Amino acid sequence: MFAKTASHPLATKGRNHFPPKRRQPLIYRLLADEESEPVAQGELARDRKLALVEAALFAADEPLPLRRLAAVAGLADAHEARRLVRKLQSFYNKDRTAFQVEELAGGFQLLTRPEYHPWLVRLRRTGNELRLSPAAREALAIVAYRQPIMRAAIEAIRGVQCGELLRLLMGKGLIRITGRHDSLGRPVLYGTTKKFLQVFGLKSLRDLPQAEQLRPPADGAGKSPDHG
Repeated sequence: MFAKTASHPLATKGRNHFPPKRRQPLIYRLLADEESEPVAQGELARDRKLALVEAALFAADEPLPLRRLAAVAGLADAHEARRLVRKLQSFYNKDRTAFQVEELAGGFQLLTRPEYHPWLVRLRRTGNELRLSPAAREALAIVAYRQPIMRAAIEAIRGVQCGELLRLLMGKGLIRITGRHDSLGRPVLYGTTKKFLQVFGLKSLRDLPQAEQLRPPADGAGKSPDHG
């Protein structure tokens, strides 16, 4: 008979057992992470779902619609996504962090608070901050309030040609061609873009200031009373 030899250490402990102090393969660690739910502690602690919503908003470079946010974070539906976004907003307001979640352009986006802008702008090396001339802002305002609108109508309001300004605004992604008019020659119609809403901090076009808000105060309104 042959002498009984010592078995391999792995054989005595099972095929699927790894030696002590050896790190498990990534796939096993990922599965373990999915099964273990982190315990939230503290008033402002994030549970797994809220942390995923926060991470998705941090990673996105544009506003996320609620349905898209729910899909990314693995939530039940848009209603749950909205509830968690509101909870995250309350957290940011309580601890007065430099961040805030804003509803813009049909979605939600994680942004820094406006009061920190003068310091954060120093980090930008390219100097490509959006700047528009008074003429470009005027043309953009006409498109925003009158859209869909033809170039001829814009020029009739401004009294000058606007072809170059419209090309500039399209190049900056603030306006786009939305269709064609039924008149002779079927001229193109212009309208604003989602980026326009983002840049000007609007949820939708309904948030544009109304005519009453743009009018200057009536004579004597807002002036201090005369002494004599």
